[in-house]
Amino acid sequence: MAPTHTYRIAAIPADGVGPEVLASARAVLDALAADSHGAFAFDWEEFPWGCGHFERTGRMMDEDGLERLREFDAICFGAVGWPTVPDHVSLWGLRLRICQSFDQWANVRPVRFLPGVRSPLRAADAHALDWVVVRENSEGEYAGLGGRNFAGRGPGGEVAVQSALFTERGCERVMRFAFELARTRSRRKVSSVTKSNAQQYGMVLWDEVFARVAADYPDVETESVLVDAMSAKFVLRPWELSVVVASNLNADILSDLGSALAGSLGLAPSANLNPERRFPSMFEPVHGSAPDIAGRGWANPIGAVGSAAMMLEHLGLPAEAARVERAIAAVTAAGVLTRDLGGTAGTAEVTRALVDSLGG
Repeated sequence: MAPTHTYRIAAIPADGVGPEVLASARAVLDALAADSHGAFAFDWEEFPWGCGHFERTGRMMDEDGLERLREFDAICFGAVGWPTVPDHVSLWGLRLRICQSFDQWANVRPVRFLPGVRSPLRAADAHALDWVVVRENSEGEYAGLGGRNFAGRGPGGEVAVQSALFTERGCERVMRFAFELARTRSRRKVSSVTKSNAQQYGMVLWDEVFARVAADYPDVETESVLVDAMSAKFVLRPWELSVVVASNLNADILSDLGSALAGSLGLAPSANLNPERRFPSMFEPVHGSAPDIAGRGWANPIGAVGSAAMMLEHLGLPAEAARVERAIAAVTAAGVLTRDLGGTAGTAEVTRALVDSLGG
């Protein structure tokens, strides 16, 4: 029997452990589809882009890659980066090119403390910790504005300028996204992260827009915290957090800190969303390509599988997303843990356990 709905998914494994963890995510999603009694299916198309492609062709992705990706319902991404290609070349040539070209302006990074995973935070033993970082994903410090010049002056004479860009529109839309997300959570609170005491233009605009947007959400608690103080709060008072909204750079760093506090960057999922759905959104684990363990079968697939659950939610399959989340919790609670979590299980073993734990 033909499935009721087939979702077209672009798979970009890219580099390092990316192919390994993306294969795990695909296995879990295909198991869900097989168990759906014909309700849905996934039609995968894999694109061999990344650093290997760059070394063969001089490009991180095909010239017409964006046009080809536009036709998909969503994109599953592995990880980008390899020692033979400069990181700024690989990142801007593939991941950031997709994010910016498809206006994936909301990067959502949940911080979840899973059963059976030991956190370095003592507070995790006494509190049910669960927050989400909403990252402005289209401008800010990663706008890509600037340049290098005066190399002709000789050694020590070159100048580099890197400009951050903040627009009212960009700030407002990600803040409203954060407030709407907070309304769906048990604690309705949005924490804005800023550095307006030192960055007197862009971050002051951020603060002003946040105050204006907050006035439209009187039912949501708010606070505005400097990024250094927020780093301390992540460690010392994390139970006060619910939704944290921050600029591109600040949220990037804070979300990695949150994942480390939860036990490992290998656990962390993320979604690069175009909320208006004019373009496909992209789902990827937060961790990098980990060249040191690539090909050894040690990579933690939970971040990639959690990202797949976020994709299911985005595609309108919330019950299936919940099944995947329950499976993840069941597997970690059972002690099936990879090396980054202090366990001995390999990628394949964790993947089999996740599929077996999907349940009804």
